[in-house]
Amino acid sequence: MGDEFQSAGVGPSQAREFPLPTPAWVPVRWPLKPRRRWYHSLPFHIVLFLLTVLTTLIVGTHIEINYAQNLPVFDWEVSRAYFQALWRHPGLLVLGVPFSFTLLSILLAHELGHYLTCRHYGIHATYPYFIPAPTLIGTLGAFIRIKSPIVTRRELFDVGISGPLAGFVIAIPALTLAILHSKAASPASVPESISLGNPLALILLTHLLRPGMSTAQIALHPLGCAAWVGLFATALNLLPVGQLDGGHILYAVIGDKHRNISRGFLLVLLPLGIFCWIGWMVWGAILLFLGLRHPVVIEPAETLGRGRKILALIAALILALTFVPTPFSIR
Repeated sequence: MGDEFQSAGVGPSQAREFPLPTPAWVPVRWPLKPRRRWYHSLPFHIVLFLLTVLTTLIVGTHIEINYAQNLPVFDWEVSRAYFQALWRHPGLLVLGVPFSFTLLSILLAHELGHYLTCRHYGIHATYPYFIPAPTLIGTLGAFIRIKSPIVTRRELFDVGISGPLAGFVIAIPALTLAILHSKAASPASVPESISLGNPLALILLTHLLRPGMSTAQIALHPLGCAAWVGLFATALNLLPVGQLDGGHILYAVIGDKHRNISRGFLLVLLPLGIFCWIGWMVWGAILLFLGLRHPVVIEPAETLGRGRKILALIAALILALTFVPTPFSIR
């Protein structure tokens, strides 16, 4: 942890009366500035981010075109003609700005919430890593690596909850704006098209902002599709399992009982994977591989206080508003 090793319990006078043998090891001090590898450098993070901007612009442009043609927005069919059109007319990528900007803003807010909280407590963490990928949304998300121990339960709680809260605060206004600007029309039915499930937040906002209409009666604007992805990512992170953000929050609140609850929620993913969405089984396998045990904090006796316990309830409410048993289905 950067501290010097010291022999405890022997003062100078004691050393004179009872000479001690010279230890076989030599106390060392860790370097104040450890050698930074290329994949920890700021330019590498910027390159990853710019590549993710490109991939989400490509996907966002396709989503915008589908929306204009009243097709399911995530009905992604890899088309050589589409990429040829982008190559000849790269200006078309401007159509993908609403989706790309909104999605990356939510992901960036989430990771900066973690990063800045780590900086506040003096916890060493990397810059956010963005992952460009040829997926339905153009990315596999983003993450930071925490590279030093977390000392207290309050630090663990604050680091865990700051990301989901920050992302949720960005996603809800984006979803609100999207619902207000969405077309009052159901997307055309296309064989084997992908449809999105409706989180409680989307249902409630639709009833509030578009009275008399249901989510099935509107074609969600690309801005709302990005917000939907942000809410789904928030739900995944808030699951109280292992070392997810929800797992950090749960461990900070209840301590060692965390592991039993993690096991229970992992078992819940099994029937969800069978009856709702096969992806839950994949997600459960990943969590099982990563492990359900949570590293202990150095000072576990510290109490959280009333304010943080209220925030824990708010995190549970956010999970209820964003969780979708069947996030994707094929019609």
